[in-house]
Amino acid sequence: MSNTLPFETPIARESDDSAWQRALKDVVREPAELLSLLELDPATRPASLAAQAAFPLRVPRAFVARMQAGDWSDPLLRQVWPALEETRATAGWVGDPLQEQQATLAPGILQKYHGRALLMAAPHCAIHCRYCFRRHFDYDANSPGRQAWQESLASIRDDTSITEAILSGGDPLANGDSQLGWLVRQLEAIPQLDTLRIHTRLPVVIPERVTDALLALLRDCRLQVVVVLHINHGNELDADCDAAIARLRNTGAIMLNQAVLLAGVNDDSDALVALSRRVFAAGVLPYYLHLPDRVAGTAHFDVSEVRGRELVDTMRATLPGYLVPRLVREIPERTAKTVLA
Repeated sequence: MSNTLPFETPIARESDDSAWQRALKDVVREPAELLSLLELDPATRPASLAAQAAFPLRVPRAFVARMQAGDWSDPLLRQVWPALEETRATAGWVGDPLQEQQATLAPGILQKYHGRALLMAAPHCAIHCRYCFRRHFDYDANSPGRQAWQESLASIRDDTSITEAILSGGDPLANGDSQLGWLVRQLEAIPQLDTLRIHTRLPVVIPERVTDALLALLRDCRLQVVVVLHINHGNELDADCDAAIARLRNTGAIMLNQAVLLAGVNDDSDALVALSRRVFAAGVLPYYLHLPDRVAGTAHFDVSEVRGRELVDTMRATLPGYLVPRLVREIPERTAKTVLA
């Protein structure tokens, strides 16, 4: 498996150096700078140099601005801080817990479930979430150029049972609008496809990414567009995020949120109820609440199935049904995600 990390692949450039691209380049990469911005003493909780070397810190400044200064327990900080716990080996926590390498249909394309194909549309992200289930993924083998993409997309075209294309990565919106538009047009030309699903964190961590060109691409797409955001805590959203989400909604895209249940971040009922209410206020429906995947280096984020069920039961007693996400775990070789509550 390659050790290439998501941030190491060059990001597609547009003809103009737009605000979102500047924000994507000007991320916080050094733990010392992050702690300085948050007025935290590194002596009280040093970064793990080994964790930082294996999976470097990367966090947009807009996301840092939503963190609470002076608070080591801030739920946004915990998601990005390279902690000492990442270096501790834990039995059962491995590099590829979802066995995605075996699910490769063609370079850049995975197929785990019937009727859907997942495209590794970008091998890089705007933010490095420490619980990332693809932090050890072989991006080198799954980052086709345009000519190779044409050959890979033929595997979708030849399978008429595939009706939905899912853009993932990395983060597909880390691509520029021209590259993203090219890929979407290739998918639109596949007759049996009727749905385009985009999984992204960019509208949350860099709201400027929702450009006029992106909006036009989604609005004019012949496929039904579904945008699945990844928001784990209500504090991740601010007015700029709300505006970006509203613009996406105005294209006709269906807006959903999936969160990961993370110890020390959102593993209490008040935080989860507030999250559902907050994303709904922004025009997004809760979709999935994932139990963490058992990825090497992330065991300190684990929440048990029993605790997850208890939390969802509390949400169900507090919220209307449409605001209660399904608690799920992904188990390799099953025909769908396993719904636990």
